[in-house]
Amino acid sequence: MRYTPVGEVPEAVHAIARPIYGETEIDEIAELIAHKRLVLLGEASHGSHEFYDLRAAVTRRLITKHGFAAVAVEGDWPDALRVDRFVRAQVTDDESPEAALESFERFPRWMWRNHDVERFVAWLRTHNSDLMPEARCGFYGLDLYSLHASMHAVLMYLADNDPAAADRARERYSCFDHIAGDPQQYGLQAHLGIGPKCETEVVAQLVEMQRRKIARSGRSPAGDAWFHAVQQAHVVRNAEAYYRAMFGGRTASWNLRDTHMADTVDLLAEHLGDGAPAKLIIWAHNSHVGDARATEMGDDGQITLGQILRQRHPNETALVGMTTHTGAVLAAYDWDDPGERERVRPSLPGSWEELFHETELPRFYATSAQLRRAIGDQVDRLQRAIGVVYRPETERRSHYLHARLADEFDVVIHVDETHAVEPLDVLGTQPEPTPEPVPETYPTGV
Repeated sequence: MRYTPVGEVPEAVHAIARPIYGETEIDEIAELIAHKRLVLLGEASHGSHEFYDLRAAVTRRLITKHGFAAVAVEGDWPDALRVDRFVRAQVTDDESPEAALESFERFPRWMWRNHDVERFVAWLRTHNSDLMPEARCGFYGLDLYSLHASMHAVLMYLADNDPAAADRARERYSCFDHIAGDPQQYGLQAHLGIGPKCETEVVAQLVEMQRRKIARSGRSPAGDAWFHAVQQAHVVRNAEAYYRAMFGGRTASWNLRDTHMADTVDLLAEHLGDGAPAKLIIWAHNSHVGDARATEMGDDGQITLGQILRQRHPNETALVGMTTHTGAVLAAYDWDDPGERERVRPSLPGSWEELFHETELPRFYATSAQLRRAIGDQVDRLQRAIGVVYRPETERRSHYLHARLADEFDVVIHVDETHAVEPLDVLGTQPEPTPEPVPETYPTGV
């Protein structure tokens, strides 16, 4: 292994870093990754304006200049589907981007209901308006927290297309009736053996739908509506497993969630492809986008979306991470607390963020190959991760992990000082969300 002497490290990184001044550098970043079929764009927090803004800027280039077919985000399928209908000008009652984002109602609403996302959704709608319907770029969700919303969507589709199949699905999904809409309660009871396990029922429903037969017609269904219905059944199946796994340990539930997101990416790429899988852009936190094998998450047995896609599609995947040294973030102190603008403490000594700060560049990007040349192979430093919860008084324990950044990502973008996103809802006045369990990503919420 080769290492740069400690005192020379900031100068070495400064020498290889490409300062970001404006549109030219955004184009350069897009060109670096555009030849990949799957581009994952990360963020070091769920509440920093610059991450959302840069991610949207790179995404616009990939869509307009390089033929990417859709954006898939770390959000639930039913919520994102409403946005997809809006941006592709399908049948919808929504007349504005803000209205289309209304289904993102559970904590944390600001993660998707903010002005940066609203601007991107508006842009995507305008971009698509000049295209034929089949060429329009979509917007989809990858996550699995929408157990009941997805069950409802399956039943609604089947009721309109095959009442007998709807009756069978309703009978299977009635296994959840005892939990009064609380998936966490289901998971706890199933884990303790004091309530029914619905695994057999949700698997049976998914298998029936995957056989692609509608009894009434005897034909194999196709098209977007059928794909969405099957995907909703897929969400129900994996959500059931996730809520049971929550009480068996963080690693099992984390791995199930990221595997579900990777499976959704592959299903979506196949559905949108024309003879070959489509090119997709994925928006998620660094903790999902990065390759876990290069972090202490991997040492603990956790896998990530980025790792899985790298392993499945080794020459087709680009992982982009983002970092910051200080500034402000929109985050909650505790799960389900109101979001507040919080100061982000300066990065800890020995961290990647501190190293990048010492270059004295306000924002820059570098490739993994450049980082290796500048500071050596297999360099391990602290890396910060802020989700929707920020605990500055326990920052080292709550928000840092060890990582080999050049192995974790293909490109790293650093913004030395960031600002909080501006939510669409007035802080402290958000409507009461639909009751949801505390996820296994608590307290960082990534």
